[in-house]
Amino acid sequence: MGKHEKLLIQILRGTSDAIIPFDGLCGLLKYLGFEERIKGSHHIFIKVDVEEILNLQPKGGKSKPYQVKQVRNIILKYKLGDKENEQI
Repeated sequence: MGKHEKLLIQILRGTSDAIIPFDGLCGLLKYLGFEERIKGSHHIFIKVDVEEILNLQPKGGKSKPYQVKQVRNIILKYKLGDKENEQI
């Protein structure tokens, strides 16, 4: 199991939203097929077939817990990371 899969499991569990590394979260979103655009401290992620736009900012090297929750909700809503339903 690779680092992206481990982080995905940690995010889906939802028990440690405050300690998710920001760089890890950005890397996971790119791994899941999102395109990243950076404007100042804002990292904006978009993906074809995903309605929502994710706008993330770091807080001391970590991800903000409410933004981790937003990412989790999108992963669950669109079944991202599911090897059977997604072409990575």
